[in-house]
Amino acid sequence: MSEKLNNKVVWITGASSGIGEALAYAFSAEGAKLILSSRREDELERVRNACRNAELVKILPLDLLDVPSLEQKTAEAIACFGQIDIMVHNGGISQRSLVIETDIAVHRKVMELDYFSYIAITKALLPHFEERKDGHFVVMSSVMGKIGTPMRSAYAAAKHALHGYFDCLRAEVSPMNIKVTLLTPGYIQTNVSKNAIAKDGNPLGTLSQNIASGLPADEAAQQILKAVTKGSYESYIGKFGGEKIALWLNRFLPSVIIKKAPGLSPK
Repeated sequence: MSEKLNNKVVWITGASSGIGEALAYAFSAEGAKLILSSRREDELERVRNACRNAELVKILPLDLLDVPSLEQKTAEAIACFGQIDIMVHNGGISQRSLVIETDIAVHRKVMELDYFSYIAITKALLPHFEERKDGHFVVMSSVMGKIGTPMRSAYAAAKHALHGYFDCLRAEVSPMNIKVTLLTPGYIQTNVSKNAIAKDGNPLGTLSQNIASGLPADEAAQQILKAVTKGSYESYIGKFGGEKIALWLNRFLPSVIIKKAPGLSPK
């Protein structure tokens, strides 16, 4: 058990499945107190009951698309245990469609869910962190937050925006002992591609082969815990391979990424 996480209060959005669910189990195993949020209260109850210390887990249903409600939800989250130590921004949605075919409503939905909801909670929670002179924002970005490939324009735009916002926030709040860790997962075994929205806003309904063969979510959670306990500024999460190499190439040889991009995208 990590002394750095024992008794810490961790709020996780998107906690009813995928990486969020795996993080709930991982943090619980380290002795953390949890606040689990998503739209699906029944699934949150299932996750809570499966945690090692279920008595230290609170359920706070919310809808990240209902951005005006998130200030009040943040107050309710703080009230669960009287404080929050680590905020894990994890809820979100992906997208699979060509730019020329994608309805503007799809772009707006992805940006509201993957970007503006994070900002709303961050702004509501920041005074609490500043008052305590302590806190940690853990932000679920993506490899798509660093590079661009076909069929990901709305998703990549939202994830790129997270890097700009939270890099600026880190520069402002680091003197107050408030940390920001940006996570850039690659292919992780979740339903992210199956739940992704297509050009008309309807679910894609297909699990890509690259996601199916990606890093198991529980292993991703362990990588994330290491990044959190180290206080990393930014951390790639996933298998060593094409995506990690792509991040390196994008930094030093971006023309190669443009030529190879179709091969990097999940089918």
